[in-house]
Amino acid sequence: MPITELDHGLKLTFDQPEISALKPTKIIIYALPNGNTTAQTFGKKLAKGDDWHFDIQHIGAQTAFVRNAEKRSNYIVVYLENNLKSWPQWRRQTHNADSIIAGIVTHIYQKYQGLKPLITLNSHSGGGSFIFGFINAGLQLPNYVERIVFLDATYGYETAKHGQKIKDWLAKKGKSLQVIAYNDSVVVYNGKPLVSAKGGTWYRSKLMAHDLGKLQLKETEVQITWANRRGTTSFILLKNPEAKIFHTVLVEKNGFVHSLFNGTKLANKNYRFWQERAYADFILE
Repeated sequence: MPITELDHGLKLTFDQPEISALKPTKIIIYALPNGNTTAQTFGKKLAKGDDWHFDIQHIGAQTAFVRNAEKRSNYIVVYLENNLKSWPQWRRQTHNADSIIAGIVTHIYQKYQGLKPLITLNSHSGGGSFIFGFINAGLQLPNYVERIVFLDATYGYETAKHGQKIKDWLAKKGKSLQVIAYNDSVVVYNGKPLVSAKGGTWYRSKLMAHDLGKLQLKETEVQITWANRRGTTSFILLKNPEAKIFHTVLVEKNGFVHSLFNGTKLANKNYRFWQERAYADFILE
């Protein structure tokens, strides 16, 4: 896959299939989670001695599933990695970080501008910090951003900084916000709470849903959901009565696929979120 090295310790890796100018082009900018390389995020079948990180996301195989299921569009995935393996830390240590982030997204858009692409900003874990940095950088979100995704990645959400901008953007035609999280507030790790009472994705995702308003609440034994009628704005929050850590499992169990298809006719078609891997046949050696 083509790799572009940028200043400030940044690396862009392009997973680009053969492009047809006759098809609409969708670009998914995927901000890596804390502690992961691009190769680990792409994923592979584990061999003896392989690091376990290669088997927890499988964005490469999930992308292949998406392309196979929806062949009417060009799907390009751009993996965004920084030398600190942490977007929150990189932003803290980099001068004008949010402006740089905005420049990266603009660079990617302009690279494919002739195809009139629509962009999805997708993230897992600390990758959500990249998206919040992008939101911070401008007065409003650009129209070419079609979808925003937080896969257990809303840690950095702040009402005053992000709420109204997201709400204004969603008011435009064809926009989609997908948030998936779990109850991390009950998890104890090494004898301490995994997150603070208001610092985890369970609390922050609820806060964002509350700020947006006008979403229908549904609750089952398994999850709490806030969504609009079509599912184009959707918050899926999994309950966690056994206080387990589901941080990466949310992605592994078809979370990336669902983040792209929810709110469309392909939602839960030949896959189910929170079920076994529907993309297993696409995992490379």
